[in-house]
Amino acid sequence: MKNIIVAFFTILIFGLMAWTAYNGGAYNGGNAGKTIANMPDKKSISAEAMIQQQKQTKSREESILNSLRSKAGNLGSFKVSDDYKEKCSACHGIDASGMQYGKKLMGPKLFGLSADVLYKKLDDFKSGRVENPIMRGLLMKLDQKELRKLADEIGEFPARAAAIKK
Repeated sequence: MKNIIVAFFTILIFGLMAWTAYNGGAYNGGNAGKTIANMPDKKSISAEAMIQQQKQTKSREESILNSLRSKAGNLGSFKVSDDYKEKCSACHGIDASGMQYGKKLMGPKLFGLSADVLYKKLDDFKSGRVENPIMRGLLMKLDQKELRKLADEIGEFPARAAAIKK
């Protein structure tokens, strides 16, 4: 009886393999295979079209870099701690004005929020009351004293900025 079952499944598997090969193979058939087949060769794309495509890509990249440079240019506006630089500035900006990558918001503006509001938000992220895996991961190892210190620092940013403008 076991031999009959094994023979049946063996024939079934070989049959499915033959059917797949007949219909164009597992990777070459279907819509995916047609899409790949219809893609132009790099050789068939004119040199001018390739140059134009490279210019568009470079232009997009330069736009993004200029956006990031303008944020980085704020570095000298007022002093921030190394903790803030390490944990916060990549997403919220060196001056807590928020960061955007293209149309996607990386981190919201924190500048102008009070230290108490910031501490509450940080505590909510750390405890998981507000769902955000990135924030939770950054804050997991910090104790309440360190959260308070970070919130107090960010809360002082408007006063620091005002002091520089005078």
